[in-house]
Amino acid sequence: MVENNTAIEHLNISISDLKLLRKFIKDNINAEMENSGKCEVCKWAIQDIVLKYSQNYHGYVAITVCFFGIVANMLTIAVLTRKDMAAAPINRILTGIAVADMLLMVEYTSFAYYYYIELPGKLNFPYWGAAFILFHANFTQVLHTISICLTLALAIWRYIAIGYPDKNHIYCTEGRCTLSISLSYFLPILLCAPTYFILEIKSTTVMEDQEYVLYHTSLSDIAAKSDIYLLFNFWIYAVIIKLLPCCILTVISIWLIRTLFKAKKRKQALKGYSTCPLAINLANDSKKKTKSERRADRTTRMLVAVLCLFLVTEFPQGLFALYMGIKGKCIFLMCYQNFGEIMDILALLNGGINFILYCCMNRMFRTTFGQLFKYKILYKWTPPSQSDVHTTTAVNGTNTTDLRSGTPL
Repeated sequence: MVENNTAIEHLNISISDLKLLRKFIKDNINAEMENSGKCEVCKWAIQDIVLKYSQNYHGYVAITVCFFGIVANMLTIAVLTRKDMAAAPINRILTGIAVADMLLMVEYTSFAYYYYIELPGKLNFPYWGAAFILFHANFTQVLHTISICLTLALAIWRYIAIGYPDKNHIYCTEGRCTLSISLSYFLPILLCAPTYFILEIKSTTVMEDQEYVLYHTSLSDIAAKSDIYLLFNFWIYAVIIKLLPCCILTVISIWLIRTLFKAKKRKQALKGYSTCPLAINLANDSKKKTKSERRADRTTRMLVAVLCLFLVTEFPQGLFALYMGIKGKCIFLMCYQNFGEIMDILALLNGGINFILYCCMNRMFRTTFGQLFKYKILYKWTPPSQSDVHTTTAVNGTNTTDLRSGTPL
């Protein structure tokens, strides 16, 4: 086993030699599979660009996106867990998504640094490194599936709230919200269970001045010997984990968009109707209703944006996995692994951009965020002045004077 000194020093090979050796082995495997007629060799035009990105840029891009995503999701959690925000069940589901995405990015940061930055420089293959990569493969799969389940629960929750407003108090209760979040965190552990046995740690013995053992992850004996087991996992991943949620989210998103257009037409009709002098009282009642509905429409638009962003990043992965399930194991070995980094960065971007969507499309989120951070930062750098006296009106109608510059009470 390679311990303190690196394998490159013991084996007297350079990084360029190792790359040439990898290319030679891969070319031989490709030629052998192509000649045997067992496998369709992956020769897509975009593959060279993808491989160049994966080998040279993905580690740095992923770490940058993860750092932004970790900070963004921490801010999201801080805002959504405020007492006035946490009262809404939808915000609790969004908090669950932010927690899952943040944990995913924390783990992926360490993986990206080790696998894409540290490992190519040292070429050290200890047992703990292989164990970490195996843990990464399963842990990220579970967390990403948790995010998918929570997004699906979010869409269904909004569909019930808008589609069945008279039964909203029955279906959309606090207990059901807690149950849906708990199931979204528990079910993925069971759904991803078959994938736990696809990879395993294997060792390669190298003889130089002495015997060295290099550890790595590879297809398990079960997956390598049983194509049926591997295809079963591909179909579970493609259909149940990816495509089925995407199809449900697509239907709900289209329905929500139609609901928004109907609400817009109804508001335009009410504006035209309110110009009639005989319907002033009715128009005033309608304005009160539309004012209360305005906030619901903004929330719906924000959730539609979240769902559409999710579909853009998840549908390609589901279709690719379905294609892999149809074509078989060779597509997984020859093509799918080459595009793994592209799929990873899409998933990371999906988890990091939600904070921007909340800030752009939710006024209550912006207000709460400003109360938490903006005012505190301003007060920290701006000393209070006695001349800056602000008077605000409390809920009970009394006036409250604050000597601190602009502090909301």
